[in-house]
Amino acid sequence: MNDLTTRTGLPEHLRVLAELYPRTGWESHGNFNDLTRFWLDRHLMFRDVIAKLQTETMGFLDQPTDRYGAILQRYTGFFLNQLHSHHGIEDQHYFPALIALDARIAPGFELLDGDHKALDGHINGLAERTNAVLAALNQGQAAKTEADALLTAQQAFERFLNRHLSDEEELVVPLILEYGPPDL
Repeated sequence: MNDLTTRTGLPEHLRVLAELYPRTGWESHGNFNDLTRFWLDRHLMFRDVIAKLQTETMGFLDQPTDRYGAILQRYTGFFLNQLHSHHGIEDQHYFPALIALDARIAPGFELLDGDHKALDGHINGLAERTNAVLAALNQGQAAKTEADALLTAQQAFERFLNRHLSDEEELVVPLILEYGPPDL
C-alpha cells in the first residue's frame, strides 16, 4: 500500500488535511503563497519534461532523426539533475520545517522519504537506459532496441513520479494552508 510502485494515493490516515482542503481551492486560500506556487510549478515542470522526453523518444522510434541524441542528452540531464536537487532541498529544508506542524501528518513525511529513496533507483535506471541509447547512437547504430527500452523506462518513471508528486502535494499544500507557510 505504501510502496510507490503499487500505491494508488495517500493512505486514508494521511488524508486528514487533504479532505479539508481540496486541490481546487488551494490557490484562493490566504495561506497559499509565492513559495508554494513556485514549488508546485517545479512539480509541473518535472511532469512536462518527462512527457517531452517520451514524445521525443516515440518520435525517434517512428522517424529517427539526428537531433534526437542531443535533445535526449540535454533534457534527460536537466531533468535528472533538477529532480535530484529538488528532492535534496525538500529533504533538508522543507520537510523538516513542515513535519512538526501536525503529528497526524508526520508519518507522511516518512512515506515521502521512502519515495525519494525509491525514485533514486529509478533515476539511476533512467540514466542507464538513456546512456545506452546515446552510446548506440555515438557508435552509429540505429538504437531502436535501446530507444524502445528507454521509452518503457520513461513511461514507468512517469507513473512513479506522478504518484509521488500528487501524494506529496496532497500532504504538503493542505498542511501549509492549515498552519501557514513555515519559516524556511
